[in-house]
Amino acid sequence: MATTADFKNGLYLNYNGKPCTIVWFQHVKPGKGPAFVKTKLRNLENGRILENTFTAGAKIDVINVERRPYQFLYKDEDGFNFMHEETYEQIHLEADVVDNADLMKEGQHVEMMFWVDGADEKCLTCELPTYVEMEVTYTEPAVKGDTASTSALKEATLETGAIIMVPLFIQQGEKITVNTEDRSYGSRVK
Repeated sequence: MATTADFKNGLYLNYNGKPCTIVWFQHVKPGKGPAFVKTKLRNLENGRILENTFTAGAKIDVINVERRPYQFLYKDEDGFNFMHEETYEQIHLEADVVDNADLMKEGQHVEMMFWVDGADEKCLTCELPTYVEMEVTYTEPAVKGDTASTSALKEATLETGAIIMVPLFIQQGEKITVNTEDRSYGSRVK
């Protein structure tokens, strides 16, 4: 068991039975009354930000969270199948655990976060790298004089079936980088 004196950004804790991480905290010592700690916690299961106030010295339950490298193998009707890159152990994940699954192609490297509680493990997140390379399989050709501004965008279908917005100069068959955090166009791949 730890206390509020052990708080630091990035600390993983069990808050109301849910795995959370500390995003921000501030120790407050008012002129009157007991000291307390204001916090912002991120729920690791759904990504929501929770605000909470702990009394100074309150006991907290620190949890063990591990990050592990995996490789995406294939998708079936039940979800996604991955292989650990070092032990070659295969696991299956439901579709709701994988963020931006339509930007993931076979052989893609991902990082998973596991909540380890003794012999029990639970996968909390499956994260793609910040940028992935994709081929544009379909996009409408740009028409000269079609733009009123320099930031005009059009839809493009990628090799995985994902649809994102790209600049007008991108053509069908080109390879581009895609930002997996906001699903935006990054750059052309040379």
